Amino acid sequence: MNEAKADGDEQHHLAVWAREGAFPKSGEGYGWVDRKGRRHACSSFGELSETVREDSASAVNLVWTPDSAHCRVPEEIEALSEPIRQVRQRWAADDLADACYRLRNFGIGVAVLAGYMALQAWKAIQAREEASGLDLGLAEHTLFILKTLRDSTTVGLALLAFLVFALIPWYQARKKVAEFKRLGGSVKPLVPLLRFETWLEAQKAPVTYGLLGIISLVFLAQVFHDRSILGFRESVEQVGLVKDVYRGGEYWRLFTAPMLHGGLIHFVMNALALLYLGKRLEVFARWPHVPMVFLFSALVGGEASARMLDAPSVGASGGLMGWLGFLLIFETLHSALVPSSAKRRLVGGVLITALIGLVGYRFIDNAAHFGGLLAGMAYAAIVFPKSSSVMRPEMNATDRLVGLVALAVIVASAVLAVIRMAG
Repeated sequence: MNEAKADGDEQHHLAVWAREGAFPKSGEGYGWVDRKGRRHACSSFGELSETVREDSASAVNLVWTPDSAHCRVPEEIEALSEPIRQVRQRWAADDLADACYRLRNFGIGVAVLAGYMALQAWKAIQAREEASGLDLGLAEHTLFILKTLRDSTTVGLALLAFLVFALIPWYQARKKVAEFKRLGGSVKPLVPLLRFETWLEAQKAPVTYGLLGIISLVFLAQVFHDRSILGFRESVEQVGLVKDVYRGGEYWRLFTAPMLHGGLIHFVMNALALLYLGKRLEVFARWPHVPMVFLFSALVGGEASARMLDAPSVGASGGLMGWLGFLLIFETLHSALVPSSAKRRLVGGVLITALIGLVGYRFIDNAAHFGGLLAGMAYAAIVFPKSSSVMRPEMNATDRLVGLVALAVIVASAVLAVIRMAG
C-alpha cells in the first residue's frame, strides 16, 4: 500500500504526458494501437517486433506488453530498440530521397521559369535598343534582366513555393539523418519528445477545431464569391484590410481581414499551423486563452500592418503568430510542462517563418506577423507568471467569460465578412 502510494506521488511530480497513466491501459499479452485508436493484438513479442520493423506507414502509435499496466511509445521498450532503429533509419532515408526528388524538380522548374523570364527581358531590351538606336552594353543588359526577375511576381511566388515545399523539407530531412547518425541509432533521447507529441495528438481541442471551422466557412464563401480557389481579389477588396479605406473610417475591416485568405495555399498553410499551435495552447493554457490570444494578436498585427504597409492584408497569420509567440514565452515560464526538445521546435518555427517572410517579402505581411508575435509574447508574459509546477494552469470564471466574449467577437467578425461579401 505504501509502495503504491509512493509510486503515485512520484508520478504526480511528472508532467501529465510523462506519467505512466498518460496512455490507455494495456491489453492482454502483446499488441499495438494505431493512430485512430484501434487495437491490434499480437500472438507473441516476435510478431510485435516484426510489426514495428515493417511499419513503413508509421501506423504503430503505441504498444503494450505484459510488464506494463499502460501502453507506451515503442521507443520506450528496450527489447524493441533494434527494429525501431531499423525502421527509423529507413524512414529517414526515404524522407531524404523524397526531399531530394522534390528539391531537384522544383529547382529545375524555378530555373526554367527564371530562364524564360530572363529571355523575355533580353528581348525587351533588344527591342528598346533598336527603337532608340543605342547600344546599352552588357552591364546595362544584365542589370535590366536582374531587375525584371526581382520585380516579377511570378518568379517571386515560384521562389517562395521552392522554399516552402522543397528547400525547407530537404533541410529538415537532412537534419533527421544527421541526428540519427549523431545518436548512433539510439532512440532513448527521443522518448520525452515522442511521448509529448503522441499524448498531445490524442487530446481534444474543441475550440481550436471550432476556429478552424469558422475560417473554413469564410474561405468557402470567398470561393463562391470570387468563383476561384487559387487566389481572391474581389472579396479582399470588399472586406480585407485595404489600408486607405481602413484609415478612412472602415475600422471594422481590422476584425474581418483575419477571417479571410488570399488563396488556397495561404489557407492550407494557416490551417495546418492553426491545428498544431491551437491544440498545444488549448491543452496547456486552457481554452479561454485560445480565442483571447488570437483576437488580441490579430488586431495588433493588423494595426501594425496598417501603419507600416500600404498593400491590402488578409489572413489569420497575425493571430497564429500570436499563438506561436504566446507558446514561446508560456513554455519558457512553465518549463516543467513540456520537454526542451519540443520548445526548440517552436523556435525553429519562428526562424522558418522569418525566412519565408524574407524570401516572400512582397507577398507576405511581415508587419502583421511581427506585430502578432510580439502581442502573443506580451500576453503570456503579463497573464502567466513563472512557475516550476508540472500542473497546467487552472481557469477561473473570469477566464471563461472573457474567452466566450472573444469567441463571440470572432464569430461575429466571420459573419460580418460573409454578409459584406454577399452585399
